[in-house]
Amino acid sequence: MDEEIILEADTLTRSYEGAAAVDELSLRLRDGEFFSLLGPSGCGKTTTLRLLAGLERPDTGSIRLNGADVTNTAASDRATNLVFQDLVLFPHLTVAQNIAYGPARQGLSTADQRSRVDKLLEVVNLAGYNERDPADLSGGQRQRVALARALANEPSVVLLDEPLSSLDRGLREELQRELKRIQRDVGTTFLYVTHDQASAMRMSDRMAVMNRGRIVEAGPPEMLYSTPSTPFVAEFLGDGPVLELPAERQCGTPVVTLADMTIPVADDEETAHPRGDPAARTVMIRPEHVTLGEGTLSGTVVSTAYRGYFSEVTVRLPDGTELMTRGPAATWAHGDEIGVRVDRAHPVEPDVAADAD
Repeated sequence: MDEEIILEADTLTRSYEGAAAVDELSLRLRDGEFFSLLGPSGCGKTTTLRLLAGLERPDTGSIRLNGADVTNTAASDRATNLVFQDLVLFPHLTVAQNIAYGPARQGLSTADQRSRVDKLLEVVNLAGYNERDPADLSGGQRQRVALARALANEPSVVLLDEPLSSLDRGLREELQRELKRIQRDVGTTFLYVTHDQASAMRMSDRMAVMNRGRIVEAGPPEMLYSTPSTPFVAEFLGDGPVLELPAERQCGTPVVTLADMTIPVADDEETAHPRGDPAARTVMIRPEHVTLGEGTLSGTVVSTAYRGYFSEVTVRLPDGTELMTRGPAATWAHGDEIGVRVDRAHPVEPDVAADAD
């Protein structure tokens, strides 16, 4: 991927009535990447998006786009376009007229407008829908038109504010695949704001997790899920407890002890020697690393949740610790005494703010 930085935010802050919605946030987007900004409600992600779009001004900090300072540049004069959560297609215009609205205001000729509209309708799989009324389209089709309209001015960055959240699950997952395909085909940088961890991990080249106005951790989805650096990110991106357990090294390998069970720690060089007490370790145990029906440790099934082709099972160990795993549906029932094995645990460190480089 091209490492050129196309959008850069440096130590942005934005407060409302003395409360910081965005707190010294720094963010760098690379040219042509799909980047997701996610976090719980109220974490500041939508405010960050509005600052980047030019709909609000930061109290402090700066924003650079294509190398130029746009901190005080109006939204209409920035090379960005925003796709809102609530669709705002013009109901009195056809699909083609909606998409051509921006290029027409830019002064493109009628022939160039028509060519661009036809090309974008091909990209979003709506070829031939030029003269359709927005009211005659499905929710998914309207969302595709909104995306095509956002791309029509050929912006450097497309900003997406949870545009799929109002759709049903099947359509949402279909459009997630389409959104990633479209981004890949046009090569435009996408910044996608969401609270949906699954969609962010499915579509993103990189993503950043926010909490309390700050970026806690940023990186590729696989890294944030498999080797989270902080308890907040570990818990936000996946199931399973974060535990502080006795730690030692056996034959050079870091291990922790849980209810008399020794568990290898999935370490790397940077975290092989943890900060703080060397006799204790904060770790995350993911469901996929817990196996039921095997192992010398015994546990009691305290809950099961049917998910279709698999079940989520929570088991309580003798020391009270509860672990979750996933397996074939209807294999275990509440109250069953079963063997438990944990293959590995992930190390995590205290939460700190980070830059999304």
